[in-house]
Amino acid sequence: MLRQQTASRFTEQEIDIAKGTDLPDLLTHLGYQVRRVGSYYTTREMDSLRIKERRTWRRYSNQTGGDAITFLQEFCGKDFREAVSYLLEFNGHCARASPIPHRLAPAKKERPAFALPNAAPDQRHVFAYLRKRGIAPQVIQGFIQAGLLYEDADHHNCVFVGRDGGGQPVFANKRGTYDRNGSGFKGDVIGSNKDFAFRLPCDPSQDWVAVFEAPIDLMSFCTLHRQVRSNAVALCGLHHGPLDNYLRENPHLKRIVLCLDADGPGQEAAEKFRAEYTQKGYAVSIKTPAQGKDWNEYLLWRGGEERRRENSER
Repeated sequence: MLRQQTASRFTEQEIDIAKGTDLPDLLTHLGYQVRRVGSYYTTREMDSLRIKERRTWRRYSNQTGGDAITFLQEFCGKDFREAVSYLLEFNGHCARASPIPHRLAPAKKERPAFALPNAAPDQRHVFAYLRKRGIAPQVIQGFIQAGLLYEDADHHNCVFVGRDGGGQPVFANKRGTYDRNGSGFKGDVIGSNKDFAFRLPCDPSQDWVAVFEAPIDLMSFCTLHRQVRSNAVALCGLHHGPLDNYLRENPHLKRIVLCLDADGPGQEAAEKFRAEYTQKGYAVSIKTPAQGKDWNEYLLWRGGEERRRENSER
């Protein structure tokens, strides 16, 4: 049963705006990989999820369903007030306690203001979570020291920080450190510029860039290949805007190494990217993990293999 909360601080029109949120757009913003199958939408992460008419969802594996508000309650750990406030901001509105005019003004198209979440005094939860995911402590510490990773104060999420060419933070992706039902909270901070996403600085002496879907995949690759400390982009999905920006800022780059997931959507995107960027004059290659669907699964698998080998040699 989904949590029920009082709606007294919101007007009926504000709640209607929140309920009417376009779910495929919202889930894409939250980092899910949304795909259309016939008359409905689903996601790679939850293939039992069905989104119909873009406004309602149902998950047949546990017989839950509803609208955008109930989705944030069920899968993102938000209460009613937090969910409605989040969705009003997402739709370009600000929640108000006082009555609003009978006719709503059109939703603003400009991006909401971006601000990084407040930082926790230490990185204990982030460090423990990423170590559980197999990321080397030296890699974690390196990302923290570079200002690309920290722990937020409110929910102890991992915050992956994307910076523009001038080093200013313009994007942040949050990943919950408490997994629930095998899938923790994840989503972009409101106002994030998806055309930058998460990336390492570019070394002008190198003519290549490696491209990943998620920050944890990028960090997994850095754990597997300790010499990689630059020239990498995590798209935080399959949007090519971050790669376009990186190439535009670093015109000396000639080679692109696509390290996307080894599943169907990842490889379909890789082939599409290869055709597009080859046509633009880049030398494009595709690199996939030897095991698992992504680089973190491969990292964990390899760690398990090494432990088994060590045990057998004792």
